[in-house]
Amino acid sequence: MIDANILMSILISGNASYKPILEFYDFYLPEFVLVEIEKYKSQLLSRTKMNEDEFFKWSILVFSKITVFPNYMLSLESLEKSNLLLNDIDIKDTAYLALAIQLDLPLLARDKPLSTGLKKKGFRIVTMFDDFLRSI
Repeated sequence: MIDANILMSILISGNASYKPILEFYDFYLPEFVLVEIEKYKSQLLSRTKMNEDEFFKWSILVFSKITVFPNYMLSLESLEKSNLLLNDIDIKDTAYLALAIQLDLPLLARDKPLSTGLKKKGFRIVTMFDDFLRSI
């Protein structure tokens, strides 16, 4: 389970070193990630070192290796639990946390306040993405 910041970093990087990770691990995202990607698409294109054609080819590869879950698959129970945990941290991460809770998977994030805040509230299955990378 990864958040939008990680996906955007992977997309911007065009770094082939992510390819084995994407092929070996199953990564899941809620539908909301598509809204965020669309919102920041011009920044993604301006920050990458790839030309537009290379960027779109890389994006196809990346999206072929992840699973995006539609919103209707998020249970009310996981959304409510996620809202309670995030109400004073970052409510826009609700769908990501709800999906992690529902699938019983760790949430990989690059957001230190999110990770720290969740751990303070007793939610332990959150890992900083860089820690995950170092562990593999």
